[in-house]
Amino acid sequence: MAGIISTGSLPKLLWPGIKGIFGVEYNQIPLTYPKLFTKVDSDKAYEEYVDVTGFTFARAKPEGQGMTFDDQAQGPTTRIVNTTYALGYIVTMEEIQDNLYEKVASGRARANAISMQQAKEVNMHLFYNRAFTAGYVGGDGVTLASLVHPLQAGGTFANRPVAGAMLNEASLEDAITNVMNFVDDKGLRVNVAVKSLVVATQNQFQATRLLKSMYQPGNGNNDINAIMAMNSIPEGVVVSRYLTSPTAWFLRTDSGNSGYGMIYQERMAVSHDEDNEFNTKNFMAGSVERYGGG
Repeated sequence: MAGIISTGSLPKLLWPGIKGIFGVEYNQIPLTYPKLFTKVDSDKAYEEYVDVTGFTFARAKPEGQGMTFDDQAQGPTTRIVNTTYALGYIVTMEEIQDNLYEKVASGRARANAISMQQAKEVNMHLFYNRAFTAGYVGGDGVTLASLVHPLQAGGTFANRPVAGAMLNEASLEDAITNVMNFVDDKGLRVNVAVKSLVVATQNQFQATRLLKSMYQPGNGNNDINAIMAMNSIPEGVVVSRYLTSPTAWFLRTDSGNSGYGMIYQERMAVSHDEDNEFNTKNFMAGSVERYGGG
């Protein structure tokens, strides 16, 4: 029966003399998603985040005439729904009694925890992996990496290059410069700063050369590496094993005054429970948590 570990599931473990057991446990991958999202606690089934504009530029006031008045408007609303994720396993009483290898039995809870963790990594990385994919839109109706994020006062702004850019010194400098020129919904410049460079494993060496070289990487010039000298990316490189595109790369910024940006929303932290079923004497264990992202 699916989901039940019985004496027939691992028959070799009922006999002594096995030299080694492999495949049960590997070293756990360090958590990546906390470096890509701001954690927000939740106490409801879902939370909503509303964009509210500031005011436009001040205008000259002719002598004796009234000042200009501006209005404030509500922008897009992003709703993040908390989804429940769970995974468990059942072990028969007989398997527990007859299994001669404690390593396997004691490793099941750890294996369950690793499965829960990697599921969260995959789920949260969807926001990066779908950043360029049509149909996966945010509260403003466009994809995360878009050339036409709408501004409430009219017009649009882009948070990606017009043409896809491979990771190199020129493209990275251009991206940092573009972040420094970000504006709010009324066209005022905002103080948003780059925090980290997020890359897939295939780009980790190139990213390290770009951030760590004392001089311009990839040539014989004696010019300094301006990105390193200016500490333009203070938190360095985040290498993610969960990015599906080998060439996609991202600059994660702080969130200005909003306090959010990319959000990991936690309704219930992961918990692990164990019990025994009365009529079968089966051992039952499982983990559950509730979270969302956006």
